[in-house]
Amino acid sequence: MIEKEQSKQSIDLSHLDRLDQSILLALAEDGRMSITDLAARIGLSKSPTQARLRRLEKTGVIMGYRALLDPISLGLDHVAFVEVRLSDTREAALRAFNAAVRQVPQIEQAHMIAGNFDYLLKIRTRDMATYRAFLGDIISTLPHVASTSTFVAMEAVKEEMLPSIE
Repeated sequence: MIEKEQSKQSIDLSHLDRLDQSILLALAEDGRMSITDLAARIGLSKSPTQARLRRLEKTGVIMGYRALLDPISLGLDHVAFVEVRLSDTREAALRAFNAAVRQVPQIEQAHMIAGNFDYLLKIRTRDMATYRAFLGDIISTLPHVASTSTFVAMEAVKEEMLPSIE
């Protein structure tokens, strides 16, 4: 997994011209868009559009396609942000924590932070009782967790998946 992450970081984005950016924005809005519709939207014929799309996929700029699920309609409307402090921040401990976090589906996002704590996690559960159990049973048992602080979101003001490409 580390090799894959490093290769993503080394992708040269200077090759993204206006048409590549248009493809990315169009697919970020509608990943099921047909090649015909995509070509019409960006102003190219199908063959060059398809070639550009394949190149963007092959180089890793487009990592994949998936359905965006509405967490509220799935009953997952409790969002908590959790500050995590680790007892050990040496590389092996960080790798162990990162690997464990990747295996937990309720953790929507995990970010290593430069500050007074080590990680910020975004966790989505059904309700406060489910979150409380999750905190005790899962989060506190992750490798090297020393302490946590929880902040419960009252309302999502902005949650967008569309990239800003400039």
